[in-house]
Amino acid sequence: MRRLLTFLLVATASSLPAQQAPIKVAIIGLTHNHVAGFLSALPRSHSAELVAIVEPDQALVQKYTTRFHLDPTLFYPDEAQMLNKLHPDAVLVYTSIYRHRRVIEIAAHHGVSAMVEKPLATTVEDALSIRDLARANHIQVLTNYETTWYSSNMEALNEAASGKLGEVRKVIVRDGHEGPKEIGVTPEFLDWLTDPVQNGAGAMFDFGCYGADMVTQMMHGQTPISVTAVAQTDKPGTYPRVDDDATIVLRYPHTQAVLLPSWNWSFSVKNMEVYGVNGTIFTVASDHIRTRYKGDKTETESTAPPLSPEHATSLDYLAAVLHHQIDSKGDLSSLETNMVVVQILDAARRSAKTGQTIRLTPLPN
Repeated sequence: MRRLLTFLLVATASSLPAQQAPIKVAIIGLTHNHVAGFLSALPRSHSAELVAIVEPDQALVQKYTTRFHLDPTLFYPDEAQMLNKLHPDAVLVYTSIYRHRRVIEIAAHHGVSAMVEKPLATTVEDALSIRDLARANHIQVLTNYETTWYSSNMEALNEAASGKLGEVRKVIVRDGHEGPKEIGVTPEFLDWLTDPVQNGAGAMFDFGCYGADMVTQMMHGQTPISVTAVAQTDKPGTYPRVDDDATIVLRYPHTQAVLLPSWNWSFSVKNMEVYGVNGTIFTVASDHIRTRYKGDKTETESTAPPLSPEHATSLDYLAAVLHHQIDSKGDLSSLETNMVVVQILDAARRSAKTGQTIRLTPLPN
């Protein structure tokens, strides 16, 4: 009996999935305010271990060391020096968007994957270079959006993909807040966020990327036929160099998408409306949805199903990708999807500047 019990225990243990070791990650840059949210959440993560932070600005180093009680030995002034010594599994990039290409170049040459804050790049040229680097060095390059981890958005995408809504004819995505200065972002963040080179544009890039990401996945990675955009600066005394409000219209063969990024909302907003021939779904905050289908007399509000464990947070997702538990291709964070996002943003910027509709074709493979 004892031998049988021992055999059963061993057999049961061997049939359970092995617990993967946490991935080792290094932060590159502290000028993006989203890094504070990451550092707050990190102690609760079982998916990743922070092994280094690269930041040359000693004032920022001191600021974050004090605020988050960080070990001073985590800090390095130079990315290449850190990578040579530690070779983490991935770098998490919290620099200006313009600097993404250079950071990924260095990481790629060390065979290290990267997750950047949205959007992927400020120009199509940089996005193509990043894609070449990822392919040549066999690394993952993922883009992190807060809204990727909203169960409401995932449910909307699932409803559209399942065909329950019928053919999707129109999508409206609203993203934004009162403005970065108005909500009190840090000076180092505001400095590059309002720089047309370092950020690519103003609200158009900062918040337009969310909708471009959602719509691109909903359209199965298609490049839109055309992009038409208008942009304006309603607060020139605050944002003299970039737009603070924009409207972007994307045209597909049978679908229109309207993206409404703004630094002029009276409150923070991230929601989406999806209209299909058989029904509609509206996302409400991060975890609620409103639905109505053909034949229904009333609308139904419900809580969206929770995300799967490997999609619960950006770190859970990154770890699952690097452990080859899931394939990122075509996901909201994937390089394929975000190449199209950059193409949309670049076209929107050109359209707003010229007053012309920009026709697009898929990027070369």
